[in-house]
Amino acid sequence: MAEINVDLTALPELTNPAFYPLYADRQRYLVLYGGAGSGKSVFAAQKLIVRTLAEPGHKFLIVRKVAKTLRHSTFALLRETIGSWGLGQLFRANKTDMELACPNGSAIIHAGLDDVEKLKSIHGVTGIWIEEASEITPEDFRQLDIRLRGRTKHYKQIILSFNPVSITHWLKEEFFDNPKPNATVLHTTYKDNRFLDEDSKQVLEAFRDTDEYYYTVYCLGQWGVLGRTVYNGKIVTERLIQAQHERPLMRGTFVYDYVGEQIVDESIRFVPDDNGPLKVWEPPQKGWPYVLGGDIAEGGLDWSTASVRNNVTLRQAATWRGQMDTDLYAKQMYCLGRWYNNALIGIETNFDLHPVKELERLGYRKQYVRETMDRYSGQVQEAFGFKTTKITRPVIIAKHVALAREHIDTFSDPVLLDEMLTFVRNEQGRPEAQDGKHDDMILADAICYEIRSQQTTQIVAPKPAKKELPFALQTEERKPSGWLEW
Repeated sequence: MAEINVDLTALPELTNPAFYPLYADRQRYLVLYGGAGSGKSVFAAQKLIVRTLAEPGHKFLIVRKVAKTLRHSTFALLRETIGSWGLGQLFRANKTDMELACPNGSAIIHAGLDDVEKLKSIHGVTGIWIEEASEITPEDFRQLDIRLRGRTKHYKQIILSFNPVSITHWLKEEFFDNPKPNATVLHTTYKDNRFLDEDSKQVLEAFRDTDEYYYTVYCLGQWGVLGRTVYNGKIVTERLIQAQHERPLMRGTFVYDYVGEQIVDESIRFVPDDNGPLKVWEPPQKGWPYVLGGDIAEGGLDWSTASVRNNVTLRQAATWRGQMDTDLYAKQMYCLGRWYNNALIGIETNFDLHPVKELERLGYRKQYVRETMDRYSGQVQEAFGFKTTKITRPVIIAKHVALAREHIDTFSDPVLLDEMLTFVRNEQGRPEAQDGKHDDMILADAICYEIRSQQTTQIVAPKPAKKELPFALQTEERKPSGWLEW
């Protein structure tokens, strides 16, 4: 094999700054995603060319779902880059088979996933670039992943480049919802491409006013939402981008001690935990009123959730999302409510009354009270907790949608915002989560916003400290009321 000496000192000027560090990236998966015109494909071609020249004996495979699309995309891009870099004498091009060969024994070949026979005949692959990875299936990806095996002289890497066309796409779950330790992920938009002309930038920015989906996917480079979304996708997406960079001030869980079967209030402690179910953006402010809405997992299959809002500013102060038995969930809500100045708590009671009963047993006397009609007497009665019905559900969702439209800045949790982007109307027009997605945080926050009328909006000046009896020893009669003070 002939050795090739190439001066690569000009690479910083030839490469967009966001991508330049990735020449040195050796992770098995290099995921390049984002908006149109960001330079993802250009960099993938650049890196393959550099490695082809610097690392003898490579066989790089470039694939797309359909073989005929490769000729005018990746093959043309590679040849254009090689020419603009003045490296034409170092590559021999086979236009018929779309192959590029180097004197050092390295080669770049192409194959479509629709050309199964050609793909089967390819052996000894040392690296793969999957262009428009959103076009392929999980099964396609697994087969390609398996092909990149065995011992090689140089590191093995699969490059995936794509636009995030749908928030329900398998790629999101594969690399984002369950991040791989051996994957590098880079998000870019047209703003990261210093070589992009002004006309192209204006075309992308114009989608803001003409096409919400195109603006989200191709301009902002965020996951797109297919179907009829209930929330304003553009507003939610823009807030989600901000929220992803606003880490919670605290994250963890509550621990506590017992006397008999009662929680000792003085023993309640917040324990930091990077993976804890509780995320805090606004710690409780003395004298400020808060509201807590909760949603219980049906049959333990979904998430049990809670959302806390400041009842004066409406800002989302904290969220809780976890999977645990309902009695333990109720105890966490007890601690959370106590921490937030004895917040008004409203837990959904559709599938399980246990959390509401447990809060009552523990002595939490500031639960939301709803009115119910006794079937036998016809009299109106009061009961703790929020009941989601055919009548109440559309109402709380509509109010929540309006809150998001008018005050999206009050939303803090990216998980909630993510759910809002996959909350669509089904064929019957009923708002619900898309298949495989969740709406637990939406319902908890919608309940939180709905029940706030039973909480004061007055800020109470802190009273002089005085010693109080442990709550477990208080003996007042406990009756349903959303206004009782501790």
